[in-house]
Parts: sequence; structure tokens; C-alpha cells
Amino acid sequence: MRFFTLLPLLCLFACSPRLAVETNGYLMVEAESFNKQTADDVRRWVLIDADAANDAFTDPDESHHATASGGAYLEALPDTRVTHDDELVKGENFSNVAGKMAVLEYPVTISTPGRYYVWVRAYSSGTEDNGVHVGLNGTWPESGQRMQWCEGKNQWTWASKQRTKEIHCGVEKLIYLDIPSAGKHTITFSLREDGFEFDAFVLSKEYQVPGE
Repeated sequence: MRFFTLLPLLCLFACSPRLAVETNGYLMVEAESFNKQTADDVRRWVLIDADAANDAFTDPDESHHATASGGAYLEALPDTRVTHDDELVKGENFSNVAGKMAVLEYPVTISTPGRYYVWVRAYSSGTEDNGVHVGLNGTWPESGQRMQWCEGKNQWTWASKQRTKEIHCGVEKLIYLDIPSAGKHTITFSLREDGFEFDAFVLSKEYQVPGE
């Protein structure tokens, strides 16, 4: 499925891109402040805010911008796999391979290299909209694949868990990026399931839910 309607309204590039800077082992970035989106011919991240016009896309959910950080978020659309009964089409509404579909890039500056746990604030209303991948500098390490949400449905929820073969709802402390040096780096996110709603992400040296 390909779609090009309403391109000016989709925020193909960040609406207000800025370089996020890590301080004291902590960095938070709004999802909508991405620098570039690629691999978006089948699914793309669409900006949802008070002025959003996403009528050209398949989205069975109502907007959740009113409770999103900054009043805006991104959603991977169109959303055609809402329930487990809907057809799973690899390469269209699902990708278990990181970096293949709907890739977002976020430039960041790191002053303290090392291991950073990745937290994402997401809104999941079902079982088929609760996964995403994260990468670093164009690579997609195993430690960034299959971020998963099971708890905190129907509300914005911070999580940092990796889906495994044994534990589908995810294991704590397995989602992280090892940043090798100080300086500029690029954090990337890619689609795992369409319909995923993405509000913000945090890189933190401490494994602690943001804001707690």
C-alpha cells in the first residue's frame, strides 16, 4: 500500500529539529523532533496533534494528543493490524527485522559514553500496536530490537523491556545502546508493528522509569 496524499501535513522532517544533548547520563527527546524519516513508502510516522489531518490514513484509534507530552506524538500509519485476528503481512504492517521500515533519525550529543538504557513513552490500546525497534548510528544491535509493551494499556506508558521467545511481554534491562564515544551520534527507531504511538524517548545510564 502506497500513499502520498496530504504530504505537506505529515511532517516529513522534524517540525522543529534540534540537537538533543545528554547531561549527567540522561537525555530526553520528543518523538516529533526527528531529523529525518526514511524507508517510509509502505508505512510512515505521521504527526498527530490538534491540527492533524490524517483522514487519508487508516487509523481506527482516536487521537491521544491531548495527553501527549507537548500535545503531539507520532503514529505509524496506516494501521491495518489492530487485533490478532487481522492478517499479519510481513513487510507491510509488521517487521521483526529492525531498520527495514519507517526509520526515524534523531541526532544527539553525548558527553559521557557508555551503556544507556532506552525508555519510550507509548500509547498501546491492543496487542498488535505495542512494539518498536531502536538503533544507533545506522546499526541495529540485538539489544535494541523488539521493545515491547503489555502493561499500562490505554494510557501513555514508559517502558524499557525486550520481547523474548520465552517472555513475550518483555524482560527488563535488555533494551540498551552502548555508545562508544563522546560527541555526535544518531539514535534511530524503526517500525515493528503499525499503529504504534510514539510520544518521547529517554536515554539513561540508570534503569529507572523517567519521572519517578
